[in-house]
Amino acid sequence: MITVVIPTIGRSSLREAIPEGVPVIVVEDTGRKGPAAARNAGWRAAATPWVVFLDDDVVPGEGWLEALTKDLESLPEDVAGSQGRIEVPLPRDRRPTDAERNTAGLADAEWITADMAYRRAALEKVGGFDERFPRAYREDADLALRMREAGFRLVRGERVTRHPVRDDGFWASVRFQRGNADDALMRRVHGPEWRSLIGAGGLLPRHAATTALGLTALALAAARALSCANNREGRGVRALLGGRGLRGGRGVRGAGAGGVWALGLAAAGWAGLTAKFAWERIAPGPGTPGEVVRMVVTSVAIPPAACLHRLRGELRVRR
Repeated sequence: MITVVIPTIGRSSLREAIPEGVPVIVVEDTGRKGPAAARNAGWRAAATPWVVFLDDDVVPGEGWLEALTKDLESLPEDVAGSQGRIEVPLPRDRRPTDAERNTAGLADAEWITADMAYRRAALEKVGGFDERFPRAYREDADLALRMREAGFRLVRGERVTRHPVRDDGFWASVRFQRGNADDALMRRVHGPEWRSLIGAGGLLPRHAATTALGLTALALAAARALSCANNREGRGVRALLGGRGLRGGRGVRGAGAGGVWALGLAAAGWAGLTAKFAWERIAPGPGTPGEVVRMVVTSVAIPPAACLHRLRGELRVRR
């Protein structure tokens, strides 16, 4: 009745957690084409009516196969997919870190392929996953939207799958901003309202404002430094000329004062938005020194990284 498909890059131990007798196809993404391409290769090799996609870092709960069978049996033909319930174990003796909270968000996310079963016939009808999504990001939401557009329904099952939290390193939250490039493709494919269709939020407008203020402050600071250098050179020339020089110095000084105000406002705006973003990430966390330092540093880096990746994505979808 079902085939389990697991895309992976060197982590195939999940096969051992699947009950015996269930066909399992582990697709090693050796060519680094991404999970969308790996899943397509897997479901096309399957010969069963249902294909269950599992991520390689999840652990099926006790009685998972029996619960899965119950989830899928007697589903009407217009139901193309059934999503498992994702549990993320969080520490009980402290508040979760930023990384742990991000992973915990999977418990409420819709149609993620951490545990998602699809009818093979429905996958054939819509063409499977869009391989233009190169990361484990948005490719599952895109497929779900295309299933709905094709007239299918998606439901939640009762089976439970656990998704442990792993440490992806100090800069993980900055690396994750690469997903903004995929958001450009989502907008291109599904229109400007795509976020509301999948219930996703976004901070890109605020990140854009933060980045714009930061770049403005840097540009004004550079201009002021250049102006000061020119003024020093001008004073040297006037000294050589015996104090004679061009008129209009008062106007130049006035313009310089305005530039200082503009620089101060831009810098204050950037600092305020950056501090707000950092605090929003620090406040719900454990408050340890290491976590606070990571939140402060990455909160400075995330806005420009997000904007850069979104620009890259917009340029890519326009080719």
